[in-house]
Amino acid sequence: MYLEIVSPEATLFSSEVDSVTVPGINGEFQMLNNHAPIVSLLKEGMVKIHTHTKTHLVFDELHASIVPHIDDDKVLTLKINSGTIEMKDNKVIVLAD
Repeated sequence: MYLEIVSPEATLFSSEVDSVTVPGINGEFQMLNNHAPIVSLLKEGMVKIHTHTKTHLVFDELHASIVPHIDDDKVLTLKINSGTIEMKDNKVIVLAD
């Protein structure tokens, strides 16, 4: 599935991923490939991006807030204050604050 994370300043992440875990207002939930369509509000917490490989990802000043997970180098994390998530047609868009 394709994941895009957008903030008011810029696109923070845009790539194919295996799954994404987000802090929903009713608790953390995960979306995998071919998940049913969903729209949900997000609360403060960590977005966990599960990648198949990191070789194609670019880490620069713009993407400095996305960091590799301590225990697993295929998991990236991003702290958000709030946001909205939409999953449709195997594409996830996170609008993050």
